[in-house]
Amino acid sequence: MEEQMRLQKYIAQAGVASRRAAEQMIADGRVKVNGTIVTEMGVKVSPGDMVEVDGVRLSSAEKKYYIMLNKPVGFVTTVADDRERHTVMELVSDINARLVPVGRLDYGTEGLLFLSNDGDFTYRMTHPSHRIDKVYHALISGRLNRRELDKLCNGVEIDGRRTAPATAKILEAGANSQLVELTIHEGRNRQVRRMFAAVGHKVQHLRRVSVGGVTLGHLPLGKWRHLTEREIALLQK
Repeated sequence: MEEQMRLQKYIAQAGVASRRAAEQMIADGRVKVNGTIVTEMGVKVSPGDMVEVDGVRLSSAEKKYYIMLNKPVGFVTTVADDRERHTVMELVSDINARLVPVGRLDYGTEGLLFLSNDGDFTYRMTHPSHRIDKVYHALISGRLNRRELDKLCNGVEIDGRRTAPATAKILEAGANSQLVELTIHEGRNRQVRRMFAAVGHKVQHLRRVSVGGVTLGHLPLGKWRHLTEREIALLQK
C-alpha cells in the first residue's frame, strides 16, 4: 500500500464497494479504523492500520478478480436472496474471493454478467455517466415493421420517460417471430422487455451477448472464466 491512502479508496481497493458507496458506509458509521468508528471524510490510513467494515477486517492487497459468467435463466443477480431463489454466487462458489455482481441481469434473462471484487471497476461499469454499451439478442413474437424499428432506435416511453437512442437490427425472421439485436447503454429495470412491449411485441427469450465491447463468445451456459488482460483494459478505458 502507498504511504497513506484515503479511507474510501482503501475500502474500494479491498473490493467492498465503489468509492462513492464507501463514503456512504463511512457516513453511516459502518467503518472502524484501529477499533474506532470513523464517520468523517478525508481520513487517511497507513500501512499497518486495521480497517473494518461491518466488523470484517479488510486488506487492500486482496487479489483482484474479474470474472465473466454466462448466467442461466432462473438465477437472481444478488449475493443473497430472501426468497431463497438461486443466486449467481452459487455458480462462482469455487472462487475464494468476496465477489459481487457488476450490475444486474433479470431472473428470466440469460447471458453475459461480470463479477468482481474491485469496487472501482464495478462503479465504472455501472454508473450511467459512463454509457457502457450492452448488446442483447431478443427473440420476439410477431415481426417488427419499419416504424416500430425506428421507435426502438429513437426512444420509447417507459414510466413517462423516453429511453435513450439505441441501435436495433433484425438478425433472423420467422413466420411469426424475429431475432433482434438491440444495443442500449441504460440499465432500467427490465428495460429491453419493456421497450419491445412498448412497440407491441413480447420477448420470448432474451440473452445478453456483449458489454463494453467484451463478448460472451462460446462460454457454456452456467460456466465462468477470467477476463483477459486485454478485456480488462478495454472495459477500464
